Amino acid sequence: MNPASPAYASRFFQRWLDAAPTRAAQLAELTRLSLAEADFRALLARELAAGLPPERAMRRVRNLLVCAIIERDLDGRAELDEVVTAMTAFADFAIRYHAEALHAELAAAHGEPVGEESGRPQYMMVLAMGKQGGGELNVSSDIDLIFVYPEDGETAAGPGQRQLSNHEFFVRLGKRLIAALSEVIEDGFTFRVDMALRPNGKSGPLAASLAMVEEYLIVQGREWERYAWVKARAVTGLPEDIAALDAIVRPFVFRRYLDFGVIDAIRNMHAQIRAEVKRQERLHPERSHNVKLGRGGIREIEFLAQVFQLIRGGRDPALRERSTRATLRLLAERELLPPDTVGQLLEAYTFLRRLEHRLQYLEDAQTHTLPANEADRQLVARMMGLPDEATLLARMEEQRAFVAAQFDAIFADKSDKNEGADPDAPVLADDPENREALGARLAQLGFDDAQGGAARVVATLQGPRLASLPDASRLRLLTLLDAALPQIATVVREAGVGSHAATLGRLLDFFEAIARRSAYLSLLTEYPHTLERVIRMINASGWAATFLTQHPILLDELLDDRNNGAEDLPQLAASLEQQLNEAQGDTERQLDILREAHHAQLFRLLALDLAGELSVERLADHLSALADTIVGAAIRHAWRTVATRHREEPRFAVIAYGKLGGKELGYVSDLDVIFLFEDEDQDAPMNYAKLAQRFITWMTAHTAAGILFDVDIALRPDGASGMLVSSLAAFERYQDNAAWLWEHQALTRARFCAGDAAIGARFEAIREQVLRKDRSGREAELKQEVTDMRRRMRDANLNRGDLFDLKQDPGGMIDIEFIVQYLVLRHASAYPQLTANAGNIALLHRCGELGLIDATLAAQVADAYRAMRKLQHQVRLQGQDKARVEPALVGQHPASVLRLWQACFPETAA
Repeated sequence: MNPASPAYASRFFQRWLDAAPTRAAQLAELTRLSLAEADFRALLARELAAGLPPERAMRRVRNLLVCAIIERDLDGRAELDEVVTAMTAFADFAIRYHAEALHAELAAAHGEPVGEESGRPQYMMVLAMGKQGGGELNVSSDIDLIFVYPEDGETAAGPGQRQLSNHEFFVRLGKRLIAALSEVIEDGFTFRVDMALRPNGKSGPLAASLAMVEEYLIVQGREWERYAWVKARAVTGLPEDIAALDAIVRPFVFRRYLDFGVIDAIRNMHAQIRAEVKRQERLHPERSHNVKLGRGGIREIEFLAQVFQLIRGGRDPALRERSTRATLRLLAERELLPPDTVGQLLEAYTFLRRLEHRLQYLEDAQTHTLPANEADRQLVARMMGLPDEATLLARMEEQRAFVAAQFDAIFADKSDKNEGADPDAPVLADDPENREALGARLAQLGFDDAQGGAARVVATLQGPRLASLPDASRLRLLTLLDAALPQIATVVREAGVGSHAATLGRLLDFFEAIARRSAYLSLLTEYPHTLERVIRMINASGWAATFLTQHPILLDELLDDRNNGAEDLPQLAASLEQQLNEAQGDTERQLDILREAHHAQLFRLLALDLAGELSVERLADHLSALADTIVGAAIRHAWRTVATRHREEPRFAVIAYGKLGGKELGYVSDLDVIFLFEDEDQDAPMNYAKLAQRFITWMTAHTAAGILFDVDIALRPDGASGMLVSSLAAFERYQDNAAWLWEHQALTRARFCAGDAAIGARFEAIREQVLRKDRSGREAELKQEVTDMRRRMRDANLNRGDLFDLKQDPGGMIDIEFIVQYLVLRHASAYPQLTANAGNIALLHRCGELGLIDATLAAQVADAYRAMRKLQHQVRLQGQDKARVEPALVGQHPASVLRLWQACFPETAA
């Protein structure tokens, strides 16, 4: 061994190497290849063959491995990943080896432990926590373990054996395992063992049954323990027992909702850790510069990664990763942190972990602070490849300053900050039911009905939902409302629309809906700008306020500025497919996945819409394409739930009519659809009927995540008396021989939506054939049938008020749609370009260009349709069911529509 090797900077390395002449050759052999692939069983076998007992043999393997790591790391041949992977793999090996041998010894004396209920042999699960659980163990680290056994019972003692309870058996096994790993003998120790993370900590039993763990986590589990259990990994145990434990732990650690309350819990835990570090530094100034627990240290990077896991891991299984480095990379992929930030955090993590290892290399000591003496600091600097201590301190401060800034951005306490608020304004929490003082404050803020607003606030706070809130939640809610009042005044003033009373009422409705979900109150507290975005949205749209109140999980969409546009639909489809595949077998979860994805995308579109970034036509295109994506995913996965299905991929298609067919879908439009199949199998009609029924259920069922769409299937052949699904051949015969004219009118707005593309193409051919029939000899009959149908619709929707009904009144949108449908049916035989599903506006212009109607009038009616759709959209955004407006808002548009109606149907009045 070359004494000039950088490894000689480690005094532990020198002592170990000098203690026996054979060690240099052992080291040279082991360090030739990556230690991540080291064969620990072979290394142990060699020591055992020399006559050493297992405990000494294991310690010798450990010392050899540590020295090999020191040499390869300081020589620049090992990256951080090799170091932590090798140490973790060795810890796992040592635990498994000793646990297996010690179990056999105890079983020989007392019999095998047997489950009281299952009757199965019982084996202890050793859970690796902390860095070992995450696959990132330090070189000179203790290991945090928890011992769990499946179930209570007794050992099956034979002759000469003394029976023990399973609990006593596994407690004894745990004690022996700890001794085998951690007792200091002539060759040192293998690992120090820390059992403080077990249920009830040091006062709890050394080993706990699955039932004990479950009861503890449900009844007593604390927030900081969720953080600890994120990294729990079973090193030993049977797969079925590990799965049972995972089913207990997962819902404790990862909540099914977005859990922003964990930010405050981690903040408090971190504050306690920092207070203890500062106390130690005051008592022992030489212990300053703690790279693990100090400001901007390793622990803050771990907290940064894990807070996102605890918030979102319940909804995104990928975030249940145990490795800090892998989790950080996922945060960039999920756009939860900017890629540049993640890159710098990974750089800081690598720097600090490498530094931590070099501090430990000096004496094989579990230390995280820079050495007290200057000579050792110089030594550590050189081990880091830096010229001197000053450069080391500068680099360390640079990395820690960045980490601290990122930590503060997420964990700084925002609950007592209300930027822009009047410091002299009375705090609502001081006297929340003082109506006079609240009214005076609202008047000072410029509210249009200050006393009415105050009365509404007090009534809400005294209502049953809020009056019985826990004190902490009530205080948080009052603080949020305090912050919201001046923001409402500002938003109404800046927007120039809405009213203080309406916006305050909507916000109070929203607060009532989320008051018992502390996670949402935490989100608004931790991210104050989100509250402002909520206020802007509900001021602009009553419908948006209702939608957000029904689906508060969508608050997540307002957290940041990631909404640069509607999500790429192929990307959405791929994400949906992955999530639905992962949830296969859990239909309820699949229904929620579809709803959550649809609601989130719809909410993004709503935000763009309210910001004025989408025209009504563009919005309808997005909503229609989104519906197509959701329908397609539902069909694929609903088919897999049909137990009697006769093929893997269904030869089945969904055909869209109405708003979806014409790509004019709104936020709350129904889906008008029919179902077609082309399959000669004898089971096809029955199975596709099951699929259609299941699809309708998937769309319309009310789950915890709400509803997707109402579905209308009245346009299927023979309507309500017809079959739920039709073969292509039957559909073609029906359209040729039995369909009513109004069904051909509906066909002008029909298109393939989802399912088998070949059936879709065949449908389009049938549609084209039907629409292009020569109806010139039946022109009078055609006009009569169209006008009769229009009259029946109007009679069923009489408007007796003074407002103009944008859809149903003469000169309204349905008149325009009937005109276009008539023109297509009358002239498509001569002008096939009219069968294109291009929308009413484009078809009006096309008819004008072809000379079928006056081109100027066609343009005016197209403008009327566009204007009425925009007005209809605005009315719907304000939450009104019927699209009725002041006549002045539509101006001369209805007159233009009526002129075109007269030109097309001269013998009738619209």
